[in-house]
Amino acid sequence: MGLVTVLVVASATGRYLFAYPLPDAFDMSRLLLGAAIMWGFASVGYRGSHIKVDILAERLPAGLRRWVDAFAWTVLLIFTILLAWKMFGRVSSAAVSNESTMDLRLRAWPMMGLIWLGVVFSLPAILARLILIVTGQGTLDHYESIDVKDEA
Repeated sequence: MGLVTVLVVASATGRYLFAYPLPDAFDMSRLLLGAAIMWGFASVGYRGSHIKVDILAERLPAGLRRWVDAFAWTVLLIFTILLAWKMFGRVSSAAVSNESTMDLRLRAWPMMGLIWLGVVFSLPAILARLILIVTGQGTLDHYESIDVKDEA
């Protein structure tokens, strides 16, 4: 994210102060931002620290909450598998067609491949979290806090 910020600021400064933006700053910043998001997705996949709305789950008993979470993580796993499959098609298409950036004519598929790898690395992380939830070996924060309240 820091590199994206530096790239955008340098390009904007060059454009407005010197009438000369950095070549390919737009293409490189959008591809780097995609890579940062997808690699962050891999981290969030295991930690389970994404934004959740637990309006229904908060009112359920702990055992039923676990199954609701298992269902949600299963849906996330299926979505991520489909995303990886479709993104692989996009990376392959860019490689075969020699898709490149506008200014410097840099090949786009290596950066797209980096984005795809972030999705691929999120698959085992999501699967591991799902297994922990289903087997009861791992708990999410809201289980621990609610279970303590229920016992009191």
